[in-house]
Amino acid sequence: MIYSFKNDYSEGCHENIINTLAKTNNMQEYGYGEDSFCYEAKELIKKKINKYDSDVHFVSGGTQANLIIISSILRPYEAVISADTGHINVNETGAIEATGHKVCSVKTNNGKLTIDNIKNVLRNYNSEHMVKPKLVYISNTTELGTVYKKAELESIYNFCKDNNLYLHIDGARIGSAITSKYNDMTLSDIANLCDVFYIGGTKNGALLGEAIVINNDNLKENFRYYIKQRGALLAKGRIMGICFSELFKNNLFEELALHSNKMSYKIADAMKKLGYKFYAEVESNQIFIVMNNKTVEKLSKDYGITIQQIIDENNSLIRITTSFKTIEEKVDEFIEYLNNL
Repeated sequence: MIYSFKNDYSEGCHENIINTLAKTNNMQEYGYGEDSFCYEAKELIKKKINKYDSDVHFVSGGTQANLIIISSILRPYEAVISADTGHINVNETGAIEATGHKVCSVKTNNGKLTIDNIKNVLRNYNSEHMVKPKLVYISNTTELGTVYKKAELESIYNFCKDNNLYLHIDGARIGSAITSKYNDMTLSDIANLCDVFYIGGTKNGALLGEAIVINNDNLKENFRYYIKQRGALLAKGRIMGICFSELFKNNLFEELALHSNKMSYKIADAMKKLGYKFYAEVESNQIFIVMNNKTVEKLSKDYGITIQQIIDENNSLIRITTSFKTIEEKVDEFIEYLNNL
């Protein structure tokens, strides 16, 4: 089997999780996230973000997290603002629209929303004849691997509060964001600069799971009802509890994300020396490269990569992604392979 740089969830999970799952396998526990492991994980997360009044809920995946959060917040006539590259706009099979809410997308250069982007949407949707934008959705890292700076997030959140909007952060790769060498925020900073966000476990060492963190008191009531209605309240929620309790012990969550970023930077530095054209700045564990189609064809036979977009008859945009388990020796082999292309 060829070595894959397609995504950051090809591997299973960190050994600590497997070991704890095995060790506790015969223990009887309550279901639906009311087990001791989930309670422990929730407390560890609250301690990490230093917000003990936040509510924490576990669901199995990012699309579930986004559609439950967004549909629980919005009234039938309300809509969500997103970058055109936003996961809810591109990669969730219309999950948000299927709940009856429009995604108002905005073209961005680097995957990051700005206040001007949001203002433009508000200007264009300005009467009861149209949907009413109520929620701003951003991803950190973005779908292009870029990272929000603290000043950028502060300005967006302050604008949202001033304009009666909610801010939701998709944190599928939040581990990669907070351990990026371009980052200037802690997880606690992020928690204080949004109404709701989620911490991605699936793409950072968990067997499965995302931890939804609700900071705004107005959004907390009856949230478990929304989870159940969307089929996301797992009877064996203990699995996600174990995943997150292990990830948030001894800084393992950050350690795994840091490794993923380091492997990405190593590949990016080598590709930069070879003269490849980057589609976006490499700030985390995703690399986007414009590559000749003949080279893409050859590369795809020998390594797992993602063809993100066909640019024209001669060139394509590809994505190279590293993970918490990416083997450095395989990275070195890949770099040597690129040198010989």
